[in-house]
Amino acid sequence: MTNTKDGFLSFNNFLSTSKNHDVSLNLAQQAATNPDLVGILFVMSINPTDLTIPFASITDVSYFHTEDEVLFSMHTIFRIEDIKSMDGNKHLYQVKLTLTSDNDQDLRTLAHRVRQETFPSSIGWYRLGLLLEKMGQFSKAQEIYEVLLHQTTYESDKAPIYIQLG
Repeated sequence: MTNTKDGFLSFNNFLSTSKNHDVSLNLAQQAATNPDLVGILFVMSINPTDLTIPFASITDVSYFHTEDEVLFSMHTIFRIEDIKSMDGNKHLYQVKLTLTSDNDQDLRTLAHRVRQETFPSSIGWYRLGLLLEKMGQFSKAQEIYEVLLHQTTYESDKAPIYIQLG
């Protein structure tokens, strides 16, 4: 991650965070005590006037009311502004992130490039299967193709799916 400054970071599931610095720091420090892990304290900047990404304060419904919890939507994308070691510790880092918006030109350029490089003539779930194959995620691609196979009515449409399963 230290080589990705000014790059992007996306979380592939819902992201639960805390506005309480001490709660977050404590969790990062706990991870850093394990020699096989690295603790990361994410410090996030969010411009509430320039948002297209849904997030919500869930403090009132959270099990841990003292955490002042915020929940971000799946696949939220942040720009990595800075990465630095905390107290010289190689197992504990602080990473400054800025929430991106759909208007971020670098993100739009990247998304366009990814679309062009990931089977632009294919569509939908079939395209996702091809992308998963390209990424080496063969079992996940197989799951996609098997669902497509069961949803396809015409035998002639099943041939390319059988080819990918092969």
